[in-house]
Amino acid sequence: MEKEPMTNVGYKKITGELDFLKSHERPETVIALEEARQLGDLKENAEYHAAKEKLKLIDVQIAELGAVLSKAVIIDPSSLPHDRVSFGSTVKLVNTDTDEEYEYSIVGGVESNAEKGMISFNSPLAKQLMGKEEGDEFSATLPGGVKTFEVLEVFYKELEL
Repeated sequence: MEKEPMTNVGYKKITGELDFLKSHERPETVIALEEARQLGDLKENAEYHAAKEKLKLIDVQIAELGAVLSKAVIIDPSSLPHDRVSFGSTVKLVNTDTDEEYEYSIVGGVESNAEKGMISFNSPLAKQLMGKEEGDEFSATLPGGVKTFEVLEVFYKELEL
């Protein structure tokens, strides 16, 4: 079975989502479905069909989150050295052509959120960052073409999802 590395923060986020679906979303949708069923003719009952569809989606989400959690391997990045880029490292980079600076934290796939600067350890950039240290220059092949970066800093910081 394939393991899914994640931080404790990510694990808490996913278990929270799963608990919410099981304890709130699903029971509320089951009630809505039952109320819609009592409105009569099911063929032309939009509320019934909407609730039935929503229940199906919730059950799929519950199954997917359960599958992710069953493969979860919690890694505590604070216990790892961050002299080189590794899982849980936060990296400050500069694009050597444009002088634009970026900061990324390397996390598990289910935790990634590019807008918040959290990239999956499986992403093309993260794969090319692994093992790099402060001062290293490297060219990364990214969707927008080849870009050259310099690693300004590698460190650990507590993440918030």
